[in-house]
Amino acid sequence: MTGHTNATFPSAPDSLPTLTGRVIELRPLCAQDAANLVAAASDGELWNLKVTVVPGPETVEAWIAAALAGAQAGTVIPFTIRLRESGRVVGSTRFWKVDRVNRKLEIGSTWLAASAQRTVANTEAKFLMLRYAFETLDCVRVQFTTDVLNAKSRAAILRLGAKEEGVVRRERIMPDGRKRDSVRFSIIEDEWPEVKSALLHRLQSAG
Repeated sequence: MTGHTNATFPSAPDSLPTLTGRVIELRPLCAQDAANLVAAASDGELWNLKVTVVPGPETVEAWIAAALAGAQAGTVIPFTIRLRESGRVVGSTRFWKVDRVNRKLEIGSTWLAASAQRTVANTEAKFLMLRYAFETLDCVRVQFTTDVLNAKSRAAILRLGAKEEGVVRRERIMPDGRKRDSVRFSIIEDEWPEVKSALLHRLQSAG
């Protein structure tokens, strides 16, 4: 793509985008989403997961505050995942590690209520985010990082068309104190047209 000097990464929370698909909508995260996020996470008691961090009743306010602080700093673009038909919040995701100078970012902190898993929601969310990253922000690289123990997530990222780059040892410390090894994946700008075509085919096949 051309024109990268004009690419604009939103920084202030009131300038964050809404990304709309056929089934789901990604809306900017706000403090008022706390109850809806806890309700979504309650579907499967996701805060008990050891391989990712999902907000629960005791942690949701701090979780949102940290995300919004990142948005204010311009390093995070956080979303709630909502079903368009009902408006129900079924999870959350975000861009983070936003690097304007090098035109790259990471998609992460993605989680879905148990009832929304194994549906089109995750594929459509990733498609909307990748399209925005490459076609609006003009990124040259989008990366993903997941727990080395999270086989389901690793397989899902590979299905998107991302390339595995290797293991980052002791990449972060989890809430329970575990020193997590992570697996990193990426999609670069040259690969986006092929990845986009495959994701559109998957979405169309899902009806």
